[in-house]
Amino acid sequence: MKEKRSVTYTILLLSSVYFVSYLTRNSYNVVIAQLVRETGLGQSTLALSATGSLVAYGAGQLLSGCFGDRLQPKGLLIMGLGVTSVMNLLMAFCRQPALMLGIWCVNGLAQAFLWPPLVRLMSELFSGELYEKVVVAVTWGGSVGNIALYLAAPALISLLGVESVFVTAALCALIAAGLLVKKCPLISGGVRSTAPRQGEKKRSPFKMPLVWAILLAIVLQGLLRDGITTWMPVYIDATYHLGSGFAILLGAALPILGILSIQAASLLHRRCFHDPMTCTAVLFGLGGLFGALLSFFPQAGAAWSVGLCALLTGSMHGVNLILIGVLPAHFQRFGRVSTFSGLLNAFTYVGSALSAYGFAAAADAWGWQAVIGAWPVIAVLGAAVCLACVRPWKRFE
Repeated sequence: MKEKRSVTYTILLLSSVYFVSYLTRNSYNVVIAQLVRETGLGQSTLALSATGSLVAYGAGQLLSGCFGDRLQPKGLLIMGLGVTSVMNLLMAFCRQPALMLGIWCVNGLAQAFLWPPLVRLMSELFSGELYEKVVVAVTWGGSVGNIALYLAAPALISLLGVESVFVTAALCALIAAGLLVKKCPLISGGVRSTAPRQGEKKRSPFKMPLVWAILLAIVLQGLLRDGITTWMPVYIDATYHLGSGFAILLGAALPILGILSIQAASLLHRRCFHDPMTCTAVLFGLGGLFGALLSFFPQAGAAWSVGLCALLTGSMHGVNLILIGVLPAHFQRFGRVSTFSGLLNAFTYVGSALSAYGFAAAADAWGWQAVIGAWPVIAVLGAAVCLACVRPWKRFE
């Protein structure tokens, strides 16, 4: 019973860290509209800070992943939370665009030092089916953090001003860092060797075509998941003219659907398709089906369009769980769990960056119907890549 209680406490602790990471990462995004009204700065000027943070976060994943396999994850997590807390406090009282950009880029880099160390910590503390359940629980923490932020930010802004959103996020990060100092376990044996086991010395995972095929699948997943999440409100407004209020409502609803999708994908993987590549191929295929229905009936109604977009992005949330959360643990024998976690997560943001500009440019040039028609094609391509990886993955394992 005592051991079970200890496992529960550890899961809650790691989930709270990821919960706080979403509060401190997206605190700026939820107040941009209010900052436009208060400062008179243009949306494009203020958006530079959000873009810079995204770039720093994606690039920092590679650095964080390398450090995560050589240093204690506990120390990296405490450092990341401490720096993001300071950056949120500075942002609360900064209104100079250049300084805001610099502060939020540092914040993005600090955020990058949270997920890869978390993955290594989970892979060392848990194994098998329990590991996957823990990954799901921690991922839930991020989604719940997003929901809490969307619900709390309007009240905080109306009562105490924009500054209170940043200050609240900073205080939460400090509390989480304090809990880690007292309760987070250290990895036994200190630094883990990065040398592969005997018989695999000449088989560097970075030289495997399988790894690069998986990275391509992750880029395709990032294109769909983040691209549709970003541009769906614009597409809905342009098609059905429902106004911006509906877009705000979607902002709070999508994380809830994300939680349900993550749970469904985990059950699918654990009970039906134990091979991660087969499971992700099925999820990509479902996404292609939902995308095709949306493409064939693009103006069947707002509820129809939103529902299919939600199902498509939900499928990609499932792919993200398997490829970003579950897959890195399979590289434990190389001593590179954190490295691969950072690498895989970084390529997600390659897809995100491509979709942020690409979907908007395509919509301007050819209309939203062309963009929607591309979504099932991307999903089917992702399914084909994952299916091609099934046999190589079985040999790898």
